[in-house]
Formats: sequence, structure tokens, C-alpha cells
Amino acid sequence: MNKDEILENIKKEALENHVPIIEDEPLKLIETIMKIKKPNKVLEIGTAVGYSAINFSKYLYGENAKVKTIEIKEEMYNKAIENISNMELQNKIEVIHADAGEHLKNIPTEEQYDMVFIDAAKGQYLVYLEEAIRLTKIGGIIIADNMLYRGRTLSDYNEHKHRTATNRLREYLHIMNEDERIDSTLIKIGDGLAISIVVKK
Repeated sequence: MNKDEILENIKKEALENHVPIIEDEPLKLIETIMKIKKPNKVLEIGTAVGYSAINFSKYLYGENAKVKTIEIKEEMYNKAIENISNMELQNKIEVIHADAGEHLKNIPTEEQYDMVFIDAAKGQYLVYLEEAIRLTKIGGIIIADNMLYRGRTLSDYNEHKHRTATNRLREYLHIMNEDERIDSTLIKIGDGLAISIVVKK
């Protein structure tokens, strides 16, 4: 199989196994942003099976360009390593097996990124956003997926099962519109993309 076929198989297998991966429309928008931005260093919070990281790696720019991605679940981590190896992208993608909320705090501030992509535990999005602002260069981009949370975030949803995650996402939307360090917009494609440009620290 060629690389395109391998990637298509990764996507197909993920969907069959109900693994949450980025949808086609948001992915196309992010790829367009990356073509314009030409990022050298990308940080991804939430690897799953490596599908988005593999796609992002196509649009890295410059020497030693890399996607660093963090995954807490061992099964997902191992699958991502396998998929990245099959795509021969070990030199472009570094997968960290860790709790992102904890690991991010240990990344030194000097390790600045051109783009941060957030697609992990919704209840931790506020933690991820604060760390992303700290770790993103001025002019860099923070993108958070699943902000609409299947319609819950912008509705009057208040059921117990998803209440905490929904409330955190609502708070994220509030912060991204009020925090003077970022200039943000919510784009209603896929399950909702929040896109923020870091304008000051």
C-alpha cells in the first residue's frame, strides 16, 4: 500500500472502532491555515490513533520541523506509534505517553510552538487553553476541536452526564472572547472549531 492508502485505512479503522478523530471539513480548514502559517513546531493535545498528527505533518515547514503529540491512553498511544511507524514519520512526529494536563506544566516556556491543537478531555479544556497560551508564540495559533460538543455548548443542556464538560466548554468560549492575550473566533464546521491567535503574553 502507498502512504495515501495507509492513511485512508487508519481513518477507516478509527471510524469503525468509534475512535474520535477529526472530521474532514475541520481538517481541511486547519490544513489551509497551516499552508498559510507554515508552522515549524506543532503541539497536539490528544493523539488518539495519530490520524490528525499524521495529516498535520504534511504541512510542517523548515528544518527539524516536528509535531509533538500527547496521549494518556496506553492503547491509543501504542496504536499511534504503530500508525506513525507505518507512515514512516517517526522523525516528524513525537508521541508522548502522559496525562496532558500534567505534562504540559512541565514543558518549559522557552519551548514555543507555532500552532497548538486541542482535542482531548473536554473537562480539561480550560487547563489546556492556559498552557497553550503560555506555549504558543506571539502570532501563533491555538485551535480547539469539538467546541459545539454535539450541540450541547450553545444550548440549554444541563443533564448530569455531560454537565461538567459542557460547562467547561462554555467557560472556554467566554474566556476566548474576553482574554486580551488572544484574538478568537468560533467556526461552526464539524463539531465546532475555536481558533485563537496569540497577540500578547
